[in-house]
Amino acid sequence: MTSQAKTLTATPQTQVMRLFWVLLVGLALTVGQVANAQTRPTSFSELADEVSPSVVNITTSTTVASRSGEGQPMVPEGSPFEDFFRDFMDRNGPNGQQPQRPRRSQALGSGFVISEDGFVVTNNHVIEGADEIIVEFFSGNELQAEVVGTDPNTDIALLKVEPDEALSYVEFGNSDEANVGDWVMAMGNPLGQGFSVSAGIVSARGRALSGSYDDYIQTDAAINRGNSGGPLFNMDGDVIGVNTAILSPTGGSIGIGFAMSSNVVTNVVDQLQEFGETRRGWLGVRIQDVTDDIAESIGLEEVRGALVTDVPEGPAQEAGMESGDVILSFDGNEVEDTRGLVRTVGNTAVGKTVRVTVFREGATETLRVTLGRREDAQDAVPASAPADQETPSEEEVLGLTLSDMTAELREELALPDNAEGVVVTDVAVESEAYEKGLRAGDLIAEAGQQQVESPGDLQERIDSAREAGRKSLLLLVRREGEPRFVALSIDQG
Repeated sequence: MTSQAKTLTATPQTQVMRLFWVLLVGLALTVGQVANAQTRPTSFSELADEVSPSVVNITTSTTVASRSGEGQPMVPEGSPFEDFFRDFMDRNGPNGQQPQRPRRSQALGSGFVISEDGFVVTNNHVIEGADEIIVEFFSGNELQAEVVGTDPNTDIALLKVEPDEALSYVEFGNSDEANVGDWVMAMGNPLGQGFSVSAGIVSARGRALSGSYDDYIQTDAAINRGNSGGPLFNMDGDVIGVNTAILSPTGGSIGIGFAMSSNVVTNVVDQLQEFGETRRGWLGVRIQDVTDDIAESIGLEEVRGALVTDVPEGPAQEAGMESGDVILSFDGNEVEDTRGLVRTVGNTAVGKTVRVTVFREGATETLRVTLGRREDAQDAVPASAPADQETPSEEEVLGLTLSDMTAELREELALPDNAEGVVVTDVAVESEAYEKGLRAGDLIAEAGQQQVESPGDLQERIDSAREAGRKSLLLLVRREGEPRFVALSIDQG
């Protein structure tokens, strides 16, 4: 049998359809390439031209007084040479030299205009201690500025100039909408070189450097000395950060710069503009983060929130908050950790009554707290207790050597007269307690969120926790008046 290959011949309709699909796929690829190209700007020139008139150079002058008295000869009071040497020093200064006059020290920085009537934002460290502040505009015009207010906590300062005509200004954007990888542009006065532009991307968000209210955007846009106080722009020309600091072993840019996020800055600027100072909300608690073992020891399903270690006199105490509570939400915002709570409370208006949800003894409660003002809050100083003669008892529990509270221990440890609990007199170095930082002299005030007054009380709390199926026990420990919670394992025999 002879086989014959079957040949398929495309019809004109089939050829047209094939051509249509080829063109369609090609068009889709072209559109994708164009869209991808649009996400990578070929130039920042239009953006730079748009915002340059609103960016300023800042020059500050400070009078540095000469140190008097150095090198002056010691002449006894009442000596016949006293008047002679006084006249000589007045004419010639120390060591026979002409007297040193006060000198002027200058510093450079950057800033940006946020209103047509002349409000200017910069860093506090740029203008701190300055006798004179000169703002130079892109046009070359110069105006003297006055300080409206400063906030060292966020390193932000608000200045005011008096222009003859309306100024160009920029607006703040929403820093929470800035994503890692987004293009950004920095402007300022690096190393005194005048108006300068650098570009990069958002490298990271939510960076904390040293302050309680830190929320920095990290960028690889070049930032150098003199850029401090200048704006960090997104591609819409909105300010999403104030360039503040760099991480560098050499003092120059290595691509790790930090800008305070605009959502922090706007709150500060609004308060400085209205009051001339900051007015942050104050809850009145000491807190620490919730760890895995702490969550397990109190029966908290999620490892989040802020654990209250102490409630001194203040708004939280008046609302019924207690040591051992875990703050899960504040004013409708979920609390992930202590840093987030501190920022949220600080950004809340003084005098506002907020709902605070806490986890307490296995259940949640909602408290209504009227916030005080952080700047007015002061720590209470505990009084020392008089000494008595008591014979303490000791017991070893979980690697801890514990003693009853006595008047002698109160005095030795400088504990207030209302301090109750058991005193740690020794800690086994191989114990978990030692690994978690407990030391001789610590005071254990609570165990399992219940007060303890003797080593026997602590042993009872351990037994109760074991019976309840707990693997760890939460201890409230005080050291030099500062409280913190520590969870110790108890599932061993």
